[in-house]
Amino acid sequence: MRDGKWFIIATCDVAEEPRFEPVEGIGVDRGINNLAITSDAANCSGRRLNRYRRWQAKKKAEIQAGNTRSAARLLKKRAKREARHDAHMNHKIAKDVVAVAQRTERGIALEELGGIRERVTVRRDQRATQSSWPFARLGDYVAYKARRVGVPVIEVDAHYTSQHCPRCGHTERANRPNRDFFSCRRCGLAGSADVVAGVNVRDRARSAWVFVNMPDRTGYRCVCDPSRHSQR
Repeated sequence: MRDGKWFIIATCDVAEEPRFEPVEGIGVDRGINNLAITSDAANCSGRRLNRYRRWQAKKKAEIQAGNTRSAARLLKKRAKREARHDAHMNHKIAKDVVAVAQRTERGIALEELGGIRERVTVRRDQRATQSSWPFARLGDYVAYKARRVGVPVIEVDAHYTSQHCPRCGHTERANRPNRDFFSCRRCGLAGSADVVAGVNVRDRARSAWVFVNMPDRTGYRCVCDPSRHSQR
């Protein structure tokens, strides 16, 4: 029962496809301004969602000024609508990423984002956005959609993925002079900082997959779940 209405929830079992061995990986970098950018340079921009959230925040502030019971009910209704919109966007992105991985027989590599809110510094005007951003939800959607079609998913260490040069290996904060641009101070590799981060996530997953799928001494294959491992 929700909001005075009764709902019937029916569940069904959906068979999962056997997980295949990836010939390569797709690295996915998640963020606020760009919800997800892959190592293939596919960009799921967050500008539209950010505009929607700012509009919702403005409307909520106007409603809160009324400080009435009807205002409280309207705020609750708007919060649910915003949550549904966020979920829809994340489902759409996850579906697209998994579809590409399945079609090209590649695995999906995600950043391990535990504690991201504590270790990432943002501008004051972005603090509210960061605190409410569903960083983990997109990863959860990718994981379960991938599991249903047999696409392997793994999480890797997220540290310095946007400062590390995937060509020469040089890591320095100055490699990222601003939020959007990457330029290696050693070899000169330049491009989108988010795409570079996605490439680094993909490259880190390569060695992680080798470790996870390494046969043991008796010749039997490791059957542990790659999604539960991260490179440290």
